[in-house]
Amino acid sequence: MSPIQDHHFKPAEFSGITSLLPIPDLVLFPHVMQPVHVSEPRYRELLDDVLRGSRLITLAVLAPGWQSDYEGSPPLHPYACLARVVVSQLLDDGTRNLLLRGLRRVRLLKELPARKNYREATAMLCEDIYPPNQADQRETLKRDLHERLARLLPRLPQQREQWEQLLNSSLPLGTLTDVLGHALDLSLADKETLLSEVNVHRRAELLLGHLTRAEHDGGASVFVKFPPEFSPN
Repeated sequence: MSPIQDHHFKPAEFSGITSLLPIPDLVLFPHVMQPVHVSEPRYRELLDDVLRGSRLITLAVLAPGWQSDYEGSPPLHPYACLARVVVSQLLDDGTRNLLLRGLRRVRLLKELPARKNYREATAMLCEDIYPPNQADQRETLKRDLHERLARLLPRLPQQREQWEQLLNSSLPLGTLTDVLGHALDLSLADKETLLSEVNVHRRAELLLGHLTRAEHDGGASVFVKFPPEFSPN
């Protein structure tokens, strides 16, 4: 497995206003790719608009209780992922298959009055924060993540080669934690917690806790299926 980073994204590309693609059961992280199937007319309209421009959308997670107002504007988790539409395939029935590339965490600030059938909001880009003067701690956390993963790999023969490639790469700790956060078989709440954590050291500590529990549980379902399947909307 190798994360795909968008070296061409520049913060100046982001206007601060974003089109929202809310999904109830998927947390997208920066540095990873995710297929999404879009069928609802309002989100087809969204794609018609963004594909003519920046190709940037924000994949947001619906907060608990969204079922009672799904056709309206149910609440969203405040942290989401700005993404670029890398591939868009229009199908015969008018729906689309997308391949999204996660770019940056964003914090949703304020939803805008409706002017389209889909939702828009102002948002702030969130960069990774590395605690100052803790380079040694950063290397220790990265080494601990590598060692914990290495102990789990023998139990994951179908994914071993992909993860060995990742472990042998020189990814920054922030990128590594995002790839792991996306790939680990965690609850939606746990993934949202990881997405909302901008402190890279704290994010790594949370992941070490999850990997420790997975190791004690046998590691049978530590990772989600890779490559990821289409997420419907």
